[in-house]
Amino acid sequence: MLAGLMYALLAGLFGALASSSAKLSLGASYLKELCDTAVRTWAEEEEDSLTPGVHTTACDWVHIPLRLVCGLLLFSSNAVMWTFFSKALRHSSSSARATVTTTASNFISSAFLGHVIFGESHALLWWVGISLTLLGLFILHGSSLKKQQLDVKKDD
Repeated sequence: MLAGLMYALLAGLFGALASSSAKLSLGASYLKELCDTAVRTWAEEEEDSLTPGVHTTACDWVHIPLRLVCGLLLFSSNAVMWTFFSKALRHSSSSARATVTTTASNFISSAFLGHVIFGESHALLWWVGISLTLLGLFILHGSSLKKQQLDVKKDD
């Protein structure tokens, strides 16, 4: 039962990683802006060794391989996510439990990755929604534990 929970949590994490990779690979200008910022910061530190305008030329093409890497990360993260989700279904007492746990893990991981990578913030309504989702998850897990304890007592 604990293995199913861990697999479901990992499936949600890899699902969030896949969606962040998709946003990076298909996003119009995020990687190019990130490259511009990094090179500009580096150029300020090494001001004497660079000529003006070099960073814009480099960032015009560097974002393309980075997008391809993010695309590969998208497909590999999706494959790992489905593997963990399948294992969660196999090791959980019910498919609903594995699905809700994976979904909650995905929401929380997406919020964390969105904040860290993209600087996103969420409105109060989003936090209310995720809190209700987590409350439902705790109720689902709690009722499963009580049911298993009653089944064990009946067998004795």
